[in-house]
Amino acid sequence: MSDKILWAIFMPILVIFIGLIYMGLARKITARIQNRYGPPFYQNIIDVIKLLSKKNTISHGVMFDLGPILAFTGALLTLFFLPVGNKPLFSFQGDIIVVLYLMVIAPLGMALGAGNSGNPNAAIGIARALTLMLGYEVVMVIAVVAVMIYDNTASFMDIINAQKGGIAHWHLWPLFLSAIAMDIAMQAMLGEKPFDQPIAPHEIASGPMVEYGGRYLSMLQMYHSIGIIIETGLFVNLFLGGGNLLWWFVKSFAVFFIALLINAVMPRFRIGQAFRFYWSYPALIGILGLIVILV
Repeated sequence: MSDKILWAIFMPILVIFIGLIYMGLARKITARIQNRYGPPFYQNIIDVIKLLSKKNTISHGVMFDLGPILAFTGALLTLFFLPVGNKPLFSFQGDIIVVLYLMVIAPLGMALGAGNSGNPNAAIGIARALTLMLGYEVVMVIAVVAVMIYDNTASFMDIINAQKGGIAHWHLWPLFLSAIAMDIAMQAMLGEKPFDQPIAPHEIASGPMVEYGGRYLSMLQMYHSIGIIIETGLFVNLFLGGGNLLWWFVKSFAVFFIALLINAVMPRFRIGQAFRFYWSYPALIGILGLIVILV
């Protein structure tokens, strides 16, 4: 019990720290690809600390204030059910279904808060985010269902244990089509181009975050850092065999790095294009992967 308490305290701090490093590396790598120098990789950590020291000068009501708290809490709660380095805080049959359910809470909390700001850019960002979710979440669920059918379980640890024995036993090989579909869905989950329509700084001034500043914005930055680890970690656990803590984060960053490379060279889709895209080729790839497993 004491080990679980220590892990419950240490793991979120570790994930937030590493997630912020990921975000800083994303800025640095993208800058170097575009022949710019870019900020230091630890810049996001400095930004969060600075924002935590500032006051929240603007409030648009109780729901606006609760939005960042709901987003951060939802992401943190999801993290407790995800094996990080093969060490889940809570593990049981069906925990994958719980994670899929909890992953919706954070963005909806963000949407409720930003929707009360009265800023049209925030409303546009929320509308885009919810529309995009209807596309990529269908593809993600199809890919996850394929894994659950293949291993006949909805437990993360059972799926990770089924991939023990080295790289040859990873689900990436027998479930290659499902892995491809999941990876395409993750591009939108991570908010990287060509699926960054909800934020789109040059179009809608960061969308849902446009009215947030100070501690609220720092909480949203930490929420995003946790989200990166959850989304990449989901792929690692389902298709790349999990791993010890260090190896798990190496795999997680490799998945994130692929998304960064795509982000650096792709233009942004229009929201209608993005929605139609997910309901065409990625959905078809996911369904084909599911059919292969069923047959």
